[in-house]
Amino acid sequence: MNLFSQLQSRHDSGRPIRVALIGAGKFGSMFLSQIRLTPGIHLLGIADLSIDRVSRALLETGWVQEDIQVKSISQALVTKKTFITDDSITLIQGAGLDIVIEATGIPEAGVRHALAAIDNGRHIIMVNVEADVLCGPLLARRAKAAGLVYSMAYGDQPSLISEQVDWARACGFEVVSAGKGTLYMPEFHSSTPDTVWDHYGLTKGRARKSGMNAKMFNSFLDGTKSGIEMAAVSNSCDLMPGPNGLSFPVCEVEQLASKIIPWEDGGCLDHSGQVEVVSSRSRGGIDVESNLRWGTYVTFRAPSDYVKGCFSDYGLITDESGTYSALWRPYHLIGLELGISVAYVGLFGQATGCPTSFRADVVATAKRGLNAGEILDGEGGFMVWGRLMDAAHSLHLGAVPIGLAHQIQIKRNVKEGDIILWDDVQVSGQFQRTIGYVIRREMELVMGPKKEKSH
Repeated sequence: MNLFSQLQSRHDSGRPIRVALIGAGKFGSMFLSQIRLTPGIHLLGIADLSIDRVSRALLETGWVQEDIQVKSISQALVTKKTFITDDSITLIQGAGLDIVIEATGIPEAGVRHALAAIDNGRHIIMVNVEADVLCGPLLARRAKAAGLVYSMAYGDQPSLISEQVDWARACGFEVVSAGKGTLYMPEFHSSTPDTVWDHYGLTKGRARKSGMNAKMFNSFLDGTKSGIEMAAVSNSCDLMPGPNGLSFPVCEVEQLASKIIPWEDGGCLDHSGQVEVVSSRSRGGIDVESNLRWGTYVTFRAPSDYVKGCFSDYGLITDESGTYSALWRPYHLIGLELGISVAYVGLFGQATGCPTSFRADVVATAKRGLNAGEILDGEGGFMVWGRLMDAAHSLHLGAVPIGLAHQIQIKRNVKEGDIILWDDVQVSGQFQRTIGYVIRREMELVMGPKKEKSH
């Protein structure tokens, strides 16, 4: 519990942790607002396809022009200022760099940048959960083999959930479930970029003025992002999805210990050790009080009657038996908290969450009937949403992961609600050469769970 003093020491000794940020969207901008106020960390450079977007993000988050008016990485290294470029690979290769933060949100770009970081001896903080779920377990294995750290991004929910799971296990508790809250209704699965703002109570004009990306926000609404984030938790925490993926039970925080436990003990889980997302809204459309829409949780089990007594003595909320309890965090601060990952990776060589195996997958599912000849438009679009699934079942079906369900052609009609299979799409030779496809297929081969037996 001495991160700040350690960072201050690095600042005082002139040995800051040198970081490169790739992607200056909302998450990256939130990080920019705090990193300038944190000692011991030098933002060596920022890469984004739009230099104008970077400049706007810096000025909006309190930076001044003189801190970013440098012409090269080497000049930034000497002056402790920040270099801006649209060439991410050159930035990754820059002398003196310690950590690459990948925050593009694009799976293909995330995989490419992670591999470049490993090739150049850089640690990786993967804000890009989409890339992490597509290929993260294999990327993490490659980083470890190279003596590098591959880390989830603190401030994002998967990392915070992983921290809560680690806390519970380090205390000797059995983790029964872990996850987050969200606003959910079944009809959201068919939401499109044209309808998304109605659900958020915004007009298209207001959203556009605020710089909100319709596909990104739609991914949160249609259930895809929840599936992606829970797959990341599953792959990092040795937890599994339920047999039907996420069920989004309606739950107030005070009910976590009695509802998000196995069904045989009065809860709604299929098994102990399950990831789940709780809904902040009833199926009737009523927002529940004391909901967990923005937060994270872990439920855990008392291992003995003595511990059950301790739960009671210290006022923990439990189920009726006193066996199960829960700990929750009401909010997450996204990129404002990302400096914690930088500190752990840069100071101690430790990840704030890391995938260890390929347990869970997120597969493309038709939002509507799809016709042969149509081109899939990917996460948050008009055609598919991402369903959480046991990775063994995904491989058995031959399902298309949501991270690859983009710019590939449907070759036979698919019904609304059906999972998109590789047999349903036409995969070109060019697509098969993309780095995301190549690394994903390698991960399936070397890390994939045993395929289920056909019945």
